[in-house]
Amino acid sequence: QVQVVESGGGLVQAGGSLRLSCVVSGNIYNINAVAWHRQAPGKQRELVASIISGGRTNYADSVKGRFTISRDNAKNTVYLEMNSLKPEDTAVYYCNVDTTPIWYNSGTIDHWGQGTQVTVSS
Repeated sequence: QVQVVESGGGLVQAGGSLRLSCVVSGNIYNINAVAWHRQAPGKQRELVASIISGGRTNYADSVKGRFTISRDNAKNTVYLEMNSLKPEDTAVYYCNVDTTPIWYNSGTIDHWGQGTQVTVSS
């Protein structure tokens, strides 16, 4: 069993900042990548940022320069620092953890958290 728990969401004014946390626990054998996604009402879930096992990061164009993804391997925790928040950033933010074993040849194995609400007011 792998558990993924997000926290840190809340209500913030435009221009403010929030830090989201994604804590991974349970039977963890391998983590290849961790990604933050978000979903606003009436919209598709979109990829916001990801960090690969080697430390490389990627960001959606809409958040480049404003959001930073980082990790603390000792705590099995990934963070998403969000700065200069805009009302358009309002969404439920989800953490996705890829734990596909290196020997697994039938696609990927990943795990989703329950999400944390971020609301940015103007």
